[in-house]
Amino acid sequence: MVDFARARAVMVDNQVRTSNVNERRLLAVLGQVPRERFVPESRRALAYIDEAIPLLGDAGARYLAPPAPFAKLVQLADIQGNERVLEIGAGTGYTTAVLAGLAREVVGVEPNAELATAARDNLQGLGIENARIVENAFDAPLKGEGHFDVVFFSGSVRNVPDSAFTSLRDGGRLVVLVLGGLTGTAHVFVKVGKDIASRAEFNTNIPALPMAKAPEQFVF
Repeated sequence: MVDFARARAVMVDNQVRTSNVNERRLLAVLGQVPRERFVPESRRALAYIDEAIPLLGDAGARYLAPPAPFAKLVQLADIQGNERVLEIGAGTGYTTAVLAGLAREVVGVEPNAELATAARDNLQGLGIENARIVENAFDAPLKGEGHFDVVFFSGSVRNVPDSAFTSLRDGGRLVVLVLGGLTGTAHVFVKVGKDIASRAEFNTNIPALPMAKAPEQFVF
């Protein structure tokens, strides 16, 4: 039987810390959230390997990102305890749970009904009350939710949808891995009035989110 608590500690020490992730609040949350709970039962023994884990079997290309690049992206978002966060690509809720440990409120967007139900069950089972899941297309406007301090993509994209920027408050920031060729570049976008400023931070890879094929304005 796998000692998940030990596997979690090893993940933090040997995968996350060694990837230049040193934010104490984030490390603490990663050491507490039971990653094994968010993967299919048949793959729970593999929950802490440094690889992407399929969430839907052979039924669809949705994955839980590897711990190290995921943690680097969350650290890049620099989420504060008083902030409201929109997560694009909630999956089974692992990222949602981690973000909820850092933010005041998290809204996770997930269009797949099976995954959305699993995410809700997982969050409820862990007693996480400052996060909820909304079934909505990744690249469709999110109605009735207002604006967010941070928008975080739990998967890489080739084009950043305009709807994600619309969800940002003035001064808010968006963190996403933008694909280009065989690798992706982590970007931070900051909304200033009607303008969007951006900076590229580092290269890494996480599985892509299935997005609509319509052309988008922000292409990198």
